[in-house]
Amino acid sequence: MPETPLVRTLYPQIEPHTAGHLDVGDGQQMYYEVSGNPDGKPVVFLHGGPGGGTGPRNRRVFDPTAYRIVLLDQRGCGRSTPHVADGADLAVNTTQKLIADIEALRVHLNVDRWQVFGGSWGSTLALAYAQSHPEHVAELVLRGIFLLRRSEIDWYYNGGAGNLFPELWERFLAPVPEEDRNTDLVEIYHHLLHSPDRDVAERAAVAWSTWEAATSSLLTRPGLIAQNSEARFALAFARIENHYFRNGGFLDEGQLLKQSDRIAGIPGVIVQGRYDVVCPTTSAWALHRAWPDSKLVIVDDAGHSFDEPGITSALLDATDAFRN
Repeated sequence: MPETPLVRTLYPQIEPHTAGHLDVGDGQQMYYEVSGNPDGKPVVFLHGGPGGGTGPRNRRVFDPTAYRIVLLDQRGCGRSTPHVADGADLAVNTTQKLIADIEALRVHLNVDRWQVFGGSWGSTLALAYAQSHPEHVAELVLRGIFLLRRSEIDWYYNGGAGNLFPELWERFLAPVPEEDRNTDLVEIYHHLLHSPDRDVAERAAVAWSTWEAATSSLLTRPGLIAQNSEARFALAFARIENHYFRNGGFLDEGQLLKQSDRIAGIPGVIVQGRYDVVCPTTSAWALHRAWPDSKLVIVDDAGHSFDEPGITSALLDATDAFRN
């Protein structure tokens, strides 16, 4: 009989030994923290969303005896200030600004080259950063690939994924006026999320953020849905995501594939859930084919979330393989 693969769990909980806010301009104070081995191999964790923020579990994908683990909260969300739920200006929130923020933190921490780790939107930002600053990237570990092409946005927000989750899609449509449901829902949601009526904006934000929470795992997790239902989190998450998606991520269409030659020679691992509805496997396959230095690991019993057992195990294998 074939041997059952070992499914690994996250490293033990650790606390940061350094934390603070870095002034990155435009009135923005970016939260960052450092944990693990102060003299270890630097790695930076780029969270998803955009607008999701980081948490203690994100530190645990890395061997704390080997890695100097850097987490940051991107502009407008998490512990960075000002917060979008409090009226932070989205005009200064772009992919190019986030790339500059990551570079500012690298310089601030006196890092020459680091591993860049990102999932979902974090994979988008990691690729964009690596293509802008390949000389400072040792490796890439990416999960749930999102290339921010229009076809991907339409699949998830304009009905494709709704064919798999009709009851959840109906809830996503609930805040949208009947007459607008056959138009571009990303644009319609933009107006709802920025309604002067706070109740309208919060209702739309919760519908947007819980749609993602409910479809991110192979099996639905009520706890994640409840977390994404919190109004302050949902407002920042939904407004930032919608801002990026209606602007094509501030990237040219197909840019991350077209510029894949810029990361030639950088080794990497792509971890992808076979049944990822949020970021379908076709994007991971396209990236792998365009980036010969990558290894593609498809987890057959997983969806999108990083903490599904097979995804976690594959990510730990990847970071362990690069730790030396």
